[in-house]
Amino acid sequence: MYNAKGSTASEMTSVSGSAGKLRKKPAVLQFNIAKQLPKHTNCLSCSDDGKYLSIGHAGGLSVWCSSTLTCEAKWLQDCLEITCIHMTTTSETSYLLASIDDMGVARIFLYNLESIYLFSVINTLEDINKRNICLNFEISEGGDYGAVTMKCNSDIWLDIYYFPVEDWLRELKDPKLSANMKWSLAARVNKIIPSAATMADFSNMLTHCLVLDETNESPSYCTYHFLLKCDHCHGENKPNSGCPVNVCFWWSGSYNLLYHNLSKTPKSKQDPEPQPSVLWPNAAEILCSAISRCTRFIVLGLSNSLVCVWDRLAGAPLSVCTLSTDSAFLRLQFVEYWPACADITQTLTAGEIHLMVVCKSGAFYVMNTRRGAAALTLRLSQRPEDSGDLLTVTASVAFLKGLSLVVHRNGKMFLQDVVNRATVCALIPPTSHLLATPCNPVYTLNVKQHILFMQGDKEPTLSSSSIKSNRQSQLLVLRFDEHDVIKPYVVSHLQSPWQQKTSVTGEEACKKYLQERALSMDERHKAITQTWKRLQETGAYVKT
Repeated sequence: MYNAKGSTASEMTSVSGSAGKLRKKPAVLQFNIAKQLPKHTNCLSCSDDGKYLSIGHAGGLSVWCSSTLTCEAKWLQDCLEITCIHMTTTSETSYLLASIDDMGVARIFLYNLESIYLFSVINTLEDINKRNICLNFEISEGGDYGAVTMKCNSDIWLDIYYFPVEDWLRELKDPKLSANMKWSLAARVNKIIPSAATMADFSNMLTHCLVLDETNESPSYCTYHFLLKCDHCHGENKPNSGCPVNVCFWWSGSYNLLYHNLSKTPKSKQDPEPQPSVLWPNAAEILCSAISRCTRFIVLGLSNSLVCVWDRLAGAPLSVCTLSTDSAFLRLQFVEYWPACADITQTLTAGEIHLMVVCKSGAFYVMNTRRGAAALTLRLSQRPEDSGDLLTVTASVAFLKGLSLVVHRNGKMFLQDVVNRATVCALIPPTSHLLATPCNPVYTLNVKQHILFMQGDKEPTLSSSSIKSNRQSQLLVLRFDEHDVIKPYVVSHLQSPWQQKTSVTGEEACKKYLQERALSMDERHKAITQTWKRLQETGAYVKT
């Protein structure tokens, strides 16, 4: 476990040091009005290959061609409103869709050859007083697994499903295909409840950590991430480029990050509750987490202002550092940034990691860290005086090196180079429109075609016909490749240097880790010396 005393000393630098760079007036990019959206559109998602958009709205969902923006298929049902949707590619012509409606019902669909098929309802409503409500639903890339957070009254748990995608694709070729087709069943392979971890059969040390993790209050949510093999080359230009092997998760109020191995077969009813395969204890309550695109790195933000970056390949922390802030962490995010001419033979050597840190106060930081070196923390913005300046979106743009999409509650949007602390450009809707629901924008990024899709509302006028219920919701489109200011940031591939090597043995990983420790000894000694000096200064101040 780690605490502030054992962490690497952090350096705090204010953004004012480069005020000239930030005050430079950025370029302005304007969205185009593309097409009217269905009534009460609530969510957008883009397929991994960039060919299709899925839209959740009142009455069901639709699939559009992302190039022509024509509707290819619809699934409609009265008295139903889709509030959350997720889309992934399963084959060259098939796409899996996961949805949640306004009643908390989770469904799995498959889009294939201009038709949408309902394959499974995860939680059917039987007893209105004892119904399971889906809080969150995510499917892995390729659609092999799904993780569903369920709640019934005061109980909450995590369900892991295996989806028989290959069987479904084979059944779609049945010449007797009809609306009443009996599809292969999705298999729930694990049901994980918060108390299951406290019964795990670990060593005395880990069992002690689990006991310390118990809280008086029931957890209110579960955060989870699908994890690929660390030696797997993820991000290739083909569907199913990687199947997850683990899911890691933590419960609200918990100190521990837990792992479970993924399986394709359900557990027997006689089996005990599934035990976590790995436990990473922490010194304080976990507030937020994020994983890198390749899933090699996991970052945790703790309640005692510690930021912990774990390297799954090395099996050890990459960095543990303190961020001096007067507000709790709200969310963390990796910045997609790496040298253009990286030495891909050194895939086991984790280079510099760039993180975005957003606090509940609205303060915004970027943290640069690497193994054995002190972290450098840069404050990009302070606590805003106006609530309209609070951040609602901070999203790393995978196809733009080091750039992040930033949206404020007042509707202002920017692309920021957070590594170099510069605002590259401002994004604005057409003069006749406003960004819809800037407190929770409806948007999606097309990674393959370098397009940003957003929902916009026609700007109201003094006319009585412009009341909110009559606003026309439009799909706004911004094609980044059309703007010269963006072209220097476009990356030709989405693989980091750490994803290039396809096979790494345990002996190689251990050898490289020991080499890194030896090479970083001077830097680590310097960081420890600085930490002790600060502790002595603090102790002397307390005594006085």
